[in-house]
Formats: sequence, C-alpha cells, structure tokens
Amino acid sequence: MWTKVKWGFRIVLVLILGAFLHYTLPQHDVVQIINTYNKVTPIGANWIFYSSGDTGTGTETETAQRDIRFIDAVYPDGSTVMVYRNEDTGWIWPPYFKWDSSTLQAEATNLKTEKATPQWVSITHYGWRLEWLSVFPNAVKIAPVAGPDVSIIPWVNIVILTFLAFVVFMIRRMWLQFRERAVDPTFDRIDAGADAAMDEVKGVWGRFSGWLGSWRSKRK
Repeated sequence: MWTKVKWGFRIVLVLILGAFLHYTLPQHDVVQIINTYNKVTPIGANWIFYSSGDTGTGTETETAQRDIRFIDAVYPDGSTVMVYRNEDTGWIWPPYFKWDSSTLQAEATNLKTEKATPQWVSITHYGWRLEWLSVFPNAVKIAPVAGPDVSIIPWVNIVILTFLAFVVFMIRRMWLQFRERAVDPTFDRIDAGADAAMDEVKGVWGRFSGWLGSWRSKRK
C-alpha cells in the first residue's frame, strides 16, 4: 500500500512539473498570419493565464477587461487555425522580459498575407490554447521562414531541460551519499539498539521465568 502511495505521489509530481514546463517553455509554430487586431477582452477566473494589467504601462490598472492585441494564423494544412495574444510579460513570470508587444504587432501586421500568396513565419510563443477558458498562447517573437516545411530546433528548451536533468541527477547523487553516510548508519544503530534491547528483555524474561519455575518446583 505504501509503495502505491509513493508511486502515485511521484507520478502526480512528474505530471505537474511536465505541465508547468510545457506551458512555460518556448514553442515554435510555422504558420501564415491572416489577421491582426485589438479586442476588449474580459478577464475573470482565467486571470492567471494573462499578464498583469499594469505590465508595460507604468500604472496600476487592474480591471475586469482589457484591450489586448491578437494575431490570427493558419497552419500549413490550411484547416487548422491558431489565435495568439500579444501581451508584454515585464519582469514577472514567465521570464521572457517582453516589452515590445506594440512592435511585435506591427511586425505581424506587416507579415500578414492572403491565402493565395502565403508568407510563412515562425511564431515563438508560450502557453496553451484553451477555448473553454478563453486562454491564448502569448506570442513573443515572429520571424519569416523559407517555407511551411522548415524545422525549428528548440535550442533553448534543449539547454534548459539538459540543465534541469543535470540538477536532478546531482540532487539524487547528493541524497544517496547523504543517506549512505548519515541516514543508513543512524538506522543501523537504531536497529542494533532495538535488537540489543529485545535481547535484554528476553534475558530478563528468561531469568524471571526460571525463577518462577524454581518456586513451582519448591512448592511441589
């Protein structure tokens, strides 16, 4: 039972960490931009998926709705579309330090093309598209590419994941060394003390049983 609980906890922890990294790390989509616009968007229970209202403004403006920039795009298959929001991230999480949403919107508008003459671009973004929560990935960079079949190597993700794997490996090694040098000897001493105590109890009980036996023999 305890083994199942431990494995269940580990699986939940891995799933939470995986979801956190998938949301936060940059992703690259090769798409065609078909529209750019601003839209007054209500911010409610989904506020955690949006930037702070005062990011990039220099003033505190926490309201129930905000004017947010959006970018509409279509994937190379021609039937799958994606809507990106375009918000500054500022100094808060995630640490993209994005302050140029106005410039990025201008770049996106300049790269907007018709279906007959597509200009393919790579949009770097983080986040998810959750329609039922009105959540959109946040675009952080746009760059023209040669065509729809271009492969983008996620070097940033590779470096970060490699570093995290190294950190986990080192923490595990440190824990195993600490356990071997401190924890296991302590438990060994506790076990040895418990065994000695049990032997002492058995010895006392044996002597007491012998004494009782001798009295029974005298009474007979």
